[in-house]
Amino acid sequence: MLEAAAEAGLACIEWGADIHAPPAGDLRGLADATAAAGLVVSSYGTYWRATPDDGVALIGAALALGCTRLRIWAGTTGSAEASPAERAEVVRRVQRLADEAAGHGLELAFEHHDLTLADTVESTLDLVAEVDRPNVGTYWQPRVGEPAEVALAGLARLLPHVRAVHAFSWWPRHERLPLAARADLWPAALEMLAATGRPTDVLLEFLPDDDMSLLPSEAGRLREWIAQTT
Repeated sequence: MLEAAAEAGLACIEWGADIHAPPAGDLRGLADATAAAGLVVSSYGTYWRATPDDGVALIGAALALGCTRLRIWAGTTGSAEASPAERAEVVRRVQRLADEAAGHGLELAFEHHDLTLADTVESTLDLVAEVDRPNVGTYWQPRVGEPAEVALAGLARLLPHVRAVHAFSWWPRHERLPLAARADLWPAALEMLAATGRPTDVLLEFLPDDDMSLLPSEAGRLREWIAQTT
């Protein structure tokens, strides 16, 4: 995977705790291999869902990988179904991890995803405000089935809190298409991100049919669009 990412001209990679970088794994070795391939570890995909464990092991893993951001999930229940008590508990647990992370120069960012409290723009904004920690923000990605204009309007509202973006083209539901299939979305989204003046990681998340042979062309298209914003 590292070789493929490097050959495709990508600059960074996010390692996930679910498969490639479990907290108990050889993460320093993985960090060294990533650097040797000419890539930076952008973030650690923890898949922590604000569960009762305090997540301290995840902080150690992120430090071993040499990254500064942990991607987390806002619980296990969608915002429309979560009770006030469930929401308050997620907030409390995220605050606790955020405070611990801040002591190590780390930030947290929510996965913007269904079946979590960060499933809609409104709930994500409320959640970031409730957590109220300067080192807590969110990822952004288009929600399944959203037309480009709706997705872009959501990005505009979340923009001050966006720490990274997952780039992919699913349409109209879960069909995995080339990035170019959503040329109505991605160039405008990248322009919006560039206009902030802040560096923002844009991470390729899916390939059509999970076909790794398409990585160079998908990465090339993404780089082409990014270059057009400068």
